[in-house]
Amino acid sequence: MNVSSANVTVVGRLPDSFSKAVIKNVIVVVLGISINYINAGLIHTFSKHQIFYMNPRYILFFHLVVNDLIQITLTVILFVISYAIHKINVSICCVFILLALFTTENTPLNLACMAVECYIAICSPLRHVHICTIKRTLMLIGLIWTTTMFSVLSDLFITLASQPLDFFHSRVFCLRQTVFPNPLIIKKRDITYSVFLLIVWITIFYTYFKILFTAKTASKDTKKARNTILLHGFQLLLCMATYVAPHLTGVLQQLFPNNYSDVRFASYITVQVLPRSISPFIYGLRDNTFRKYLKRYLLCTPYCKQQFKNVT
Repeated sequence: MNVSSANVTVVGRLPDSFSKAVIKNVIVVVLGISINYINAGLIHTFSKHQIFYMNPRYILFFHLVVNDLIQITLTVILFVISYAIHKINVSICCVFILLALFTTENTPLNLACMAVECYIAICSPLRHVHICTIKRTLMLIGLIWTTTMFSVLSDLFITLASQPLDFFHSRVFCLRQTVFPNPLIIKKRDITYSVFLLIVWITIFYTYFKILFTAKTASKDTKKARNTILLHGFQLLLCMATYVAPHLTGVLQQLFPNNYSDVRFASYITVQVLPRSISPFIYGLRDNTFRKYLKRYLLCTPYCKQQFKNVT
């Protein structure tokens, strides 16, 4: 779960030479723009064709991609700010951190829902159309946001109750632990994330093995569904790196005190960027229907796109 990103890991402006700082920022910005370019293409493709927004599977995927796009944008902005400005107003930082937490905590819950949809489609194909309706899918997305709002907004309420008003007018280096410093928040977060992880992992394992043993045939669709859930599990595993990243970073800091900024930079790329580069691959490139439409928009000229639009 990057769940994420639930510890929003942003590299601070530590003692880097000017050239190294520029290189790191260029790498982060280029990666962010590249991933968001593909995500924007997925969103544009989704919005232009009714075949996608009438299908619960693609609606859940669309929600996942939107979350990834917001998360990447926010963390790249915070990364650049950490070098260019260093400290920002606590109130502004709160907005950035809260939005990042919303989108990242949505990710594992969304992955669990997509795994369940795959399971129903393969193991109960005749009931799929009745169970996985558009209305229920939208309600499910609303439930995901409600769950994450209860989890995230409690950090804000605890901080409002425990910190003086002047704290929100001060300037800090923008990290979760600097704007939500109450120790109670850490305990609450650990319990909440443990519950989330348990639920999501049980869902992933259950749906995978049910598809593996329940499906009567080794059809192409069945194999693809199993592989898709495995990819969800791999993406979830990468997201979980956020939980161990602070502890691992602390250990590496002691082992390599002169390379601490490089360690945090590598942690940012691994924990924040890499998991979000997988979403386009799962459906954007592996799904034949989506890939057909996506290639038209990513590779075609404006004239080609207009001709394709006229045909479809």
